[in-house]
Amino acid sequence: MTDPFFQPPSGTDLPRYAGVPSFMRLPYLAADDPRRAEVDIGFFGLPWDGATSNRPGARHGPRALRDYSTMIREMNRATGQKPFEAAKVADLGDVAMSPVDQDEALENAQKFIAGVLGQGIRPFMVGGDHLCTLTVLRELRKARGAPFGLVLLDSHTDLYPPYFGGETLTHGNPFRQGIEEGCLDPERVVMIGMRGTSYNNSDFQYGYDHGVRIVPIEECMERGWTSTMEVAREVVGDGPTYLSFDIDFVDPAFAPGTGTPEVGGPTSFQAIQCVRALRGLDVIGADIVEVSPPFDNGGITAWLGASIMFELLCAMQP
Repeated sequence: MTDPFFQPPSGTDLPRYAGVPSFMRLPYLAADDPRRAEVDIGFFGLPWDGATSNRPGARHGPRALRDYSTMIREMNRATGQKPFEAAKVADLGDVAMSPVDQDEALENAQKFIAGVLGQGIRPFMVGGDHLCTLTVLRELRKARGAPFGLVLLDSHTDLYPPYFGGETLTHGNPFRQGIEEGCLDPERVVMIGMRGTSYNNSDFQYGYDHGVRIVPIEECMERGWTSTMEVAREVVGDGPTYLSFDIDFVDPAFAPGTGTPEVGGPTSFQAIQCVRALRGLDVIGADIVEVSPPFDNGGITAWLGASIMFELLCAMQP
């Protein structure tokens, strides 16, 4: 029987603009709340963009996505899924991440995520910039004891070494670092949608050298999105897989509110189709990152981000 505690209130009972906003109007459960032991999938925010190399603002992403996700309803009309009945989902809150100390920020995030995984909750992280993803990958690797696969929907590979000649990580590094640290099995990593100008080809070459399947936008458009996502499913197979969605995967005509936009990407509908095609994989966690409200127009990026969150949630379930 469906537990009403984990059901979001209907807009016919409480207006969408009323009440305290949480992700998809789900219950907020603090770390010491005993009902967290019942949660199957937990949303949490990493409101941090200290690794951004150009336009900051993604630290405000989780708050914006909470607000706009109040418009999410109970059923996915296209797939027939009712994700809040199929699993107990809750908002686990935000991590306190220092805006001036990267080491402290990442350490706090990892401690929080370790606690989430320790409670048997599948993580759904809302960023924040893309380096936030590394904290989830690290803790999943510790919890599982083995590397896992990755489906990345993004306009960048994030396979560069640290910038500026030092060792400080940025949002251009998380997946290279994830491979180097043994979090990811590079032969089960697929990256889709890469485009735009580049410093050089070293990120692609690193991926090729390690067995990563990179599908640049030109190949996506030539294949079509259905065929492209079949490639993704072939690469990750039926093994444990993490899903990461950078909002700059979508063309900035549909998602301008991001720090590093790249023109020539998929439409919002095509992006949704890509996520729906991932249903049935062994998804061990997911995220959406790089929504930057200061650069948004009328909230269209945040609204798309909230919709992608819902589709990712559905993809995490049968």
